[in-house]
Amino acid sequence: MDLSDMTPAQRRMRASLAAHEMWSNCPDRSARTARARAAFLDRFEDEVDPDRQLSAEERKLRAGSAMKAHFARLSLLSSRARAKRKGSQAS
Repeated sequence: MDLSDMTPAQRRMRASLAAHEMWSNCPDRSARTARARAAFLDRFEDEVDPDRQLSAEERKLRAGSAMKAHFARLSLLSSRARAKRKGSQAS
């Protein structure tokens, strides 16, 4: 079946099926995602010290704080979106 013949819901189901098949055949999940995790953490190190002026220890501490801020920001945005949806349902 061609992707253009699928509805968005069918494409999501197909992607979910593929992901489940991939993970069912994966002997080491952690190794499979290691490069992505490293790139994600590097993003925060680049954000706090793009010229690598800080010590590795200080850069890591600041990157940890930047990552916590990132997730706190996402949490706040999610909370606000939920509240907005709840408010519009009450009307």
